[in-house]
Amino acid sequence: MTTTAPHTDLGKTPGPTAPRRSRRGPGALVRALSLTPAVVLLLLFLAGPIAYCFWIAFTDLQLTGQAEDSFVGFENFTRAFGDEAFLNAVWLTLVFTVLSSLVGQNTLGLALAALMRRASKPVRTLTGGIVVTAWVLPEVVAGFLLYAFFRREGTLNAILDWLHLPSQNWLFTLPILAVSFANVWRGTAFSMLVYSAALNEIPQEITEAAEVDGAGGWRRMWHITLPMIRRSIGTNLMLNTLQTLSVFGLIWVMTRGGPGGKSQTLPLFMYEQAFQNSLIGYGTAVALLLLLVGSLFSLVYLRLLRTEV
Repeated sequence: MTTTAPHTDLGKTPGPTAPRRSRRGPGALVRALSLTPAVVLLLLFLAGPIAYCFWIAFTDLQLTGQAEDSFVGFENFTRAFGDEAFLNAVWLTLVFTVLSSLVGQNTLGLALAALMRRASKPVRTLTGGIVVTAWVLPEVVAGFLLYAFFRREGTLNAILDWLHLPSQNWLFTLPILAVSFANVWRGTAFSMLVYSAALNEIPQEITEAAEVDGAGGWRRMWHITLPMIRRSIGTNLMLNTLQTLSVFGLIWVMTRGGPGGKSQTLPLFMYEQAFQNSLIGYGTAVALLLLLVGSLFSLVYLRLLRTEV
């Protein structure tokens, strides 16, 4: 009886394999559908209003006394750069930002963080509690407190009179300095917390080695501490600057931009044009210019953050 060998394909070239099914199909679709409500809400309540603001900035829309608005192109922007009040607001905004954010909050926050690192626990707790309390106060409440401090019959002049030093009406003679100090008093806590976290990340061995080599406190700060926390400094400056550019309630409560526009920053100028003078189109154009200023600051800081230590 003859037996037939079983048929095998060992010597044949394997044929083309069937294409694999993509594993991303149903799963990716489910994930996309789950994100749809969030995307719709962002488009409706964020992208939509921003796009509408861009449109309004190129129109002559007013709150009262107008039947319909019309497209005016760049007229609102050219009007702004020819308006002395706007240019004054730009200058005061830069002064307010530099004094209260770049110099005041940043420097004082770093100093407090460095001092508290060497202080005893009771001192750290007390100092941190006082500084953070000023930060968590609502902006309007902080504005009233600082108004009571700087007004003619306020606390500061009472202290100066007790010391037999000359007093003055700070909110009238030096309003931009008064509101800058108020913003430093209220916002320093954020910088202090950022720098406290950054300083705690510096290895103690590096500082001790520099101290053994004879480096004094200022040299250690300049050559070791600041370079090692440079990225934290850039992040803190960017966040503080953007927050300071949008300060409204603090200045409004203390001076309302006065006297004579001596403390009128861009947010107050924008509010005045849009809601007091009813020029919504012009006020929105000013808001976009303020957004442009914030974007320029952000680009500078982001450029600095890309640089490695």
